[in-house]
Amino acid sequence: MARPKNPYSGVTRVTDRHGKVRWRFRRKAFSCYIQGTYGSAEFRASYEAATNEARTPASYSNAAHGTLCWLIENYLRSPKHKNKSETTRRVLRRELDWLKGIAGDLPLASFRVRHIEALMAKKDGPAAANKVRKNLSLLFNYALKQEIEGVTGNPARAADRMEESDDGFHTWTEEEMARFLEHHVHGTKGRLVFLLALNTGASRADLARLTWGNIKDGKISYRRGKTGVAGEYSILPELDDELSHCPREVMLLVHHGEGLAYKPETLGNWFKDQCFAAGLPHCTLHGIRKGQATRIVNSGGTPDEVMAYLAHKTNAEGATYTKKANRGRLADSGLSRLDNVQPFTKVGQTTHKSGGKT
Repeated sequence: MARPKNPYSGVTRVTDRHGKVRWRFRRKAFSCYIQGTYGSAEFRASYEAATNEARTPASYSNAAHGTLCWLIENYLRSPKHKNKSETTRRVLRRELDWLKGIAGDLPLASFRVRHIEALMAKKDGPAAANKVRKNLSLLFNYALKQEIEGVTGNPARAADRMEESDDGFHTWTEEEMARFLEHHVHGTKGRLVFLLALNTGASRADLARLTWGNIKDGKISYRRGKTGVAGEYSILPELDDELSHCPREVMLLVHHGEGLAYKPETLGNWFKDQCFAAGLPHCTLHGIRKGQATRIVNSGGTPDEVMAYLAHKTNAEGATYTKKANRGRLADSGLSRLDNVQPFTKVGQTTHKSGGKT
């Protein structure tokens, strides 16, 4: 008798270390557990989310219709969310889970500006508070487009935005780069990761995925996970020297243990330790991208060149760097105009063309 076909492709039955039967989904490099009893509504919802490669499958729930939790779960199953990059979906899902936990049972029709600002106040720091505002605005815009009953406007749009520092992550200076390379000598993993980030502008998530397959004919290329934009870079001599220390039999360029890949967060934390060791506790992996972009601009680079280096879709970020550099040049230019201006005179003293005083 023929074995019945598995209606849930990629799902297998496993028994965990506690003896509990669970269902695991695997497809290519993605893997997760399916929630709920096999074949149940919760199971099917979790399976559907897994097939869309959501890192944390959207589990089935009995959220009341018209609540924030209900809206979030509808949004997570929408094409708008699924069209985002995997990295963006994972981060956004974590942020929306926080909103569900703090205000998921609140009815959408009752939301006012004061409620948005109250939720923002529960976060530490202006950047985190503004992220809450941004996510709620995204949800209410989605509700308006879907013409969800009771939602007549977007209260998050009217909420006051918190003032943030323009700089964000610290931008590495030339001196800090030199200090790091002086501490982490040739052949060390810290030096390799630094030079990979400096050469490619790759984020920690992209760095964790780089392999020998990304290198060909003296160039290193990759597609940025967050934007989907491809970047291709000539390998600089310093990086080429470090790559010569990497074993060819291990595909990953950056790894731990026996060729095991880092999680992006783990790689970021590990690199932070290398910064501490070099006496640079304020520096981060992300700041290398900013430092190199600044170097490009200070050498006369254009917004388009910065955009290509950072693998962005637009040159808005590049324009930010060039604007800062141009502001400094204009200030120097303005001050240079004062070189021939006569010095200040004392009160009650007049300077004549002849140089005499009265």
